[in-house]
Amino acid sequence: MPVTEVRVANYRSLRDVQIPLGQVNVVLGANGCGKTNLYRAMFLLHAAARGELARTLAAEGGMPSVLWAGTRPKGPVRLILGVVVDGFDYELSCGLPEINDLPSAFKLDPLIKEETVTFRDGCSRVTLLDRAKSGAVLRDADGARVSFPRALTRSESALTQIQEPQRFPPLFALRESLAGGRFYHSFRTDEDAPLRQPRVGSFTPVLGHDGTDLAAALLTIIEIGDADALHAAVRRAFDGAILRVEGEDARFHILLETPGLRRPLGAHELSDGTLRYLCLLAALLSPRPPALLALNEPETSLHPDLILPLAALIAEAGTRTQVWVTTHSAPLAEAVASRAGVGPVRLARRDGETVVLT
Repeated sequence: MPVTEVRVANYRSLRDVQIPLGQVNVVLGANGCGKTNLYRAMFLLHAAARGELARTLAAEGGMPSVLWAGTRPKGPVRLILGVVVDGFDYELSCGLPEINDLPSAFKLDPLIKEETVTFRDGCSRVTLLDRAKSGAVLRDADGARVSFPRALTRSESALTQIQEPQRFPPLFALRESLAGGRFYHSFRTDEDAPLRQPRVGSFTPVLGHDGTDLAAALLTIIEIGDADALHAAVRRAFDGAILRVEGEDARFHILLETPGLRRPLGAHELSDGTLRYLCLLAALLSPRPPALLALNEPETSLHPDLILPLAALIAEAGTRTQVWVTTHSAPLAEAVASRAGVGPVRLARRDGETVVLT
């Protein structure tokens, strides 16, 4: 179920942005233009589907911190997140507590004001979920309109609280599609990072968000994934180097055999850029591709010689999953565009507001 459109209003620098999406999407812009805010907005939709919206916003300082702070009309401001997934249009509207709202100690949590799911059927729309302050109405598998079967948590999506897939199949499928995205903000590669040390690992078809389980993820690709593509990518990136993952009693460590050196280098000896590139390989070559794979500034810490190999991997990953990349590297954006046949979405910032350049 591909995402074909994303809409964001009143989130940080995103006063009102609407972007169509394809199979491979590259968002390009200078530092501070709002591309990471757009990435975070996509992550908020993912978090909402997983029942983690309030927790994710709290990590950003809560609702007062994330709302658009520029000039706006009088009255309450609403954070609006919208997405179209395979014809299903989902929109979530959040706000701050108002005078008549029930008191709560959790004053920074979002309050869900409205939530809708509609299905586009030609020129007409069918409403599958309609939530307002008074409650929610859903359309079940028989097409009947029914009240939401349980009390709604006011700071979390109704979508994530649907527990009966056989009764509400389209809504459940939409929730699973949004929740199934995979987001990589950054990988921890400092000298004390866990991925630099041997670690007990298990079958890992999905790399963790911070790369901690890198050795196990690479070994899983070698055992059940495209091992040839992995080893070829390592050779191309590191002048013929050979990747090995070894260990006893499931305690794995990474070794890189580099031409000209008499012994392999362990993860504790590798550069931040090398480890980050290995993490990107594990994410892009996952034997269990997600519905959406999102990478935030993957070029960070990489040598310029790695940009073209990375672009090739991103374009190839787009044949298996929908890909979203934010970057301030024009060479990376152009290289992905030439391979995937799509131009980047270019962002700029004017008077504090993120705008999409045409």
